[in-house]
Formats: sequence, C-alpha cells, structure tokens
Amino acid sequence: MISDLKRIIDQVSKDKGIDRDTLVATLEEAIKSAAKKRYGPRMEVEVAFDDDTGDLEVFQFKEVVEEVTDQQVEITLPEGRKLDPECQLGDSLGTKMDTAEFGRIAAQSAKQVIIQRIKEAERDVVYDDYKDRKGEIINGIVQRFDKGSLIVNLGRAEAVLPPREQVPREGYRQGDRIRALVLDVKQVSKGPQIILSRTHPDFLKALFKLEVPEIEEGIVHIVAAAREPGHRSKIAVISDDHDIDPVGACVGMRGARVQSVVQELRGEKIDIIAWNPDPARFVCNALAPAEVMRVIIDKTNQSMEVVVSDEQLSLAIGKQGQNVRLASKLSGWKLDVVSETKYKASVRKGYESLVQLAAIGEVSADALSDAGFTSTEDVARSEPDELVQLLGVTTHNAERIVQAARDLFALEGAAGKRHEQAAAEEQAAAEAAAAPASAPADEPEAGEPAASGEEVAAVGQSSADVPGLRRQEE
Repeated sequence: MISDLKRIIDQVSKDKGIDRDTLVATLEEAIKSAAKKRYGPRMEVEVAFDDDTGDLEVFQFKEVVEEVTDQQVEITLPEGRKLDPECQLGDSLGTKMDTAEFGRIAAQSAKQVIIQRIKEAERDVVYDDYKDRKGEIINGIVQRFDKGSLIVNLGRAEAVLPPREQVPREGYRQGDRIRALVLDVKQVSKGPQIILSRTHPDFLKALFKLEVPEIEEGIVHIVAAAREPGHRSKIAVISDDHDIDPVGACVGMRGARVQSVVQELRGEKIDIIAWNPDPARFVCNALAPAEVMRVIIDKTNQSMEVVVSDEQLSLAIGKQGQNVRLASKLSGWKLDVVSETKYKASVRKGYESLVQLAAIGEVSADALSDAGFTSTEDVARSEPDELVQLLGVTTHNAERIVQAARDLFALEGAAGKRHEQAAAEEQAAAEAAAAPASAPADEPEAGEPAASGEEVAAVGQSSADVPGLRRQEE
C-alpha cells in the first residue's frame, strides 16, 4: 500500500524508542479499525504486514453457506468456488481488499488510532526506563514552573519536583541544570509521573555514593542519615575493612569529597559520624562536637537523658535545638539533653523523695538508688516482690512501701498540676495587662521558625557513663 512503509516504521521505532513489533501490530490494528469503520463492525477482517516487501495487505473473510442472509459475512458455494474451486460449505474464504476504498473518514480514524497507540507505547517505554531507577540521582533542565512545582526535562521524559521536595533556600530559573533523586515513578492516566526530591536523606546518601569509591564498592556503608534540608545533615558510617577509616574515606583528602557534596547542597553543613552498635556511644558520637558526661537509658520508652557540662549545654542542643533533633533522628532514640547542674539537682530531689517514704531509712534509700530507683515514681511503678529481694524486707513491709510511694507520687502529681495551672493563669494575666486594649493578637512573621518540640524527656532506669564510667542496667 505504501512503498516505503517499512522505512517509516524503522525510523519511528528508532526515534521514539518503541519496539518495532509494537508499531507493526499498532498499524495492523489501525487498518482493521478503518475497515470496520467503512464497512461495518460485523465484517471479519485480517491485516497482514509483509516485512520483506513492506506491503500491508487487508483480507475480508466470508463463510461459505447454502443461502446468504448477510452479504458482509457470508458467500454462496458457487461464488466461493470461483475464488477457490476446492472450497466446501462452512469454509471461510478470504478476499484481498483495496485499501483505497476505505475513504477519508476511515483513513483519519486509522491515523488517530496510530497516533494514540504510539503515545501509549512511548509512555510504557518511559515507565519501563525509570521504574527501576528509584533512589538514583538524575540530571535535568528546569523547563517550567507549575503551582510551585518545578517541571524538569529529562530528555525523553518530564519529571516534577514538588514544593515539599525542594530545599527552601534554593532558587531556580528556567533553563537551569538540576540534579535530584528519583523518589518515585507512578503510572497514572496521563502517563508515567516521575517524582524528584532534593530534600530526602537518600539524596544525601546517593551523593556520597557518587563521590566516595569505598561506598560504591560496598566497603563503607552509610547506616543512617538525617537532614534538615538547606541547613545541616548528619550521616553515620561504618567500614567492613578495619584498615579503612569510614569517616576519613567520606571526608577525603583535605575534605575534597565532602566539599563536593556540600557544594551540590548549596552550603548545607554535614556531620560525618562513626556508627557504633552501642546506642549510648552512638548517641554520644551523634551529639559531637559536644562532650557527653553521662547517658541515662530508658529502653521501655526508647529514650535517653544525656548529661553534659553546663558549658557544653548550648553546643549539644545546637541552634534552635538543631543538633539534638538531628542526633535523635539519626539514632532513632528520643533525646533530652540536660546540664550537669540540673541532673545533680534532679538526682538529689529523687533521693530525698526516697528518704521521705514511710519505713525507709537512708540505708534502704541507698540500696534502692544503687538498684536504679531514682525517685518515688520508680518505686510507685515497681512490684513488692522487687523490694523484697532488694531490701530484704517482708512482703507486708514491701507492700506498705510501694503503697506509700504511690500515695506520695499522686500527691506530687496533683501539686504539680496546680502549680502549672497557677503559673499559666499568672502568665496569661501578665500578658493581658501588658498588651494594649485594642491591639490584635500577635502572629508569627512570615518565615519565622517554629519552636522546636522534638526533644522528649527520658525517665532513667539505667545509666551509662561515657566514657569510662560504669553502666547499670535492669
């Protein structure tokens, strides 16, 4: 039908990256659709593409019957034997059709089918190309902006960088080159949707993988990563080879490797930390450069109370709590950083509350303290059998001690709530007196950072002194 149809198919297959067989099948289906459009849907049509000659042939099939009731699908035996002298009743005979008879409307329909199938095939090719590239870094060019999202041209496909995956301090213009992580690839009705990210911790990991050969080779591993995009990040690394320092490998000669990552992240500060299987020591590493004096672990609540010197407190917490937040994300533990003075005051207060218990003297209070009971609350939550073993008292006396602790703890809790309520009322009254009568309530200015609330207090049930001090665990 078309002398150079074969050449066209080969060219489209090469340009669009679509399988040649898919194009041939699409073309055959389009011609079949055009024939049915011209002659009716009940017509039986078969289309065949001759790969050798490049010709497209269309055959109409009719069943051989004694009496014709539908001329589109049936033919009499005498007429059939004119085409095939050996045909019998019930046979299906095919006759070659002239595709020029399909008409303009049918040809236009065939064209639409071909275009639609090629688009679908292109979408499938794009999806197949990118579905297995999740977690990889990809390069593109900023093409346009759409409701805060960046539409990135990847060459054969477009990707989207949503606002939530953009670093707040970064700005781009149309035509800028950009590197990002392939976060997800979805197959939607409009075609494949490629989601990019520059804020995900895996983007940081992938950048180090590109810069550090030891990570690419599997010698050094990034165990965990935590980010506050655009500000600061922490990664924990470990080496399978004792002769290779994982931190030094990531830093590189004169900091060349880590500086390459910092430049890509537009100046984001990066802390590289040696991972340790001991959670307490790992947390100490994660809080660097602050020096930790003591760690009190509460395994039940997956939390730690970290004690530092008064001079190191602000360094351990970081600006607006950033250092301790990242250390908490990195380690997976809830962290509460306190000064040495506050910790000693808390220990003293807890010890005094133990001494205040009925039937408890200083000797017994010391025994409870050595066993890890730091306050009346710990005793109130214990069972009498524990005190029988620790203090050597009778079950009756142990029950009295536990009950006394629970009563005292309940009183302390009620007093604390009254104190908090009174303080809140006093503060509200002071604010109301200080505020002008007609002044509206203060609202945070645009861009003002929210207060940090991610540090969670930990109740110590065991302790680990770092370094060199002893740990007592249940």
